Amino acid sequence: MEKTTVQRKSAQTSTVLFGKDNLIWMLIGLAVLALGFFLMAGGKSADPKVFDPKEVYSTTRITIAPLLIIIGFIIEIYAIMKNPKKA
Repeated sequence: MEKTTVQRKSAQTSTVLFGKDNLIWMLIGLAVLALGFFLMAGGKSADPKVFDPKEVYSTTRITIAPLLIIIGFIIEIYAIMKNPKKA
């Protein structure tokens, strides 16, 4: 009788869905995503009636920021799919 109670208690113990490594990778991914979105958002123009193509079509906004966002999503996918270490 006591053996089944122990088995039920061990079966009822909560399992952690994500380990510490997974959470660290998720935070890294979020930081990379935030940096990408921050770089993509632009600065305010001094005169809103003047269009400055150098500012709008800069390498940072067109190339670097989208790459950082894609890398951030890849890190997030890796963090979710990574198996947590067994204790």
